[in-house]
Amino acid sequence: MDFARLTQLAADAVGGAQRQLPPELRTLARGVVVHYERRPAADVIAAGFEPDILGLFTGNPHGQELNQDNPAPPQILLYLESLWEFAEQDIETYRQEVRLTYLHELGHFLGWDEDEVAARGLE
Repeated sequence: MDFARLTQLAADAVGGAQRQLPPELRTLARGVVVHYERRPAADVIAAGFEPDILGLFTGNPHGQELNQDNPAPPQILLYLESLWEFAEQDIETYRQEVRLTYLHELGHFLGWDEDEVAARGLE
């Protein structure tokens, strides 16, 4: 599937996930930029992440001030070709995996660990 179509499907899945969030979280979620990339960049892999990583949150979590060590604004990166391969090229599975990966990374933005994400029904 071409990257434009993967991007559209992913953007639709992210939008759907955001609409299902409680209003106070929805507002925060919409304030975090989501980037759709084919695969992780060389610097991400050099930082120790696996080449088949599905998504990544970068920046400071919500409620933490920007600092000199990490001046970048918060963002969520979704690696669409990795997600497509993980979903075994099944569109419905791809949508579900994009949603789960997005919510997982959003949880990192909110400063939540895996248990807190699950407790809030965002898995």
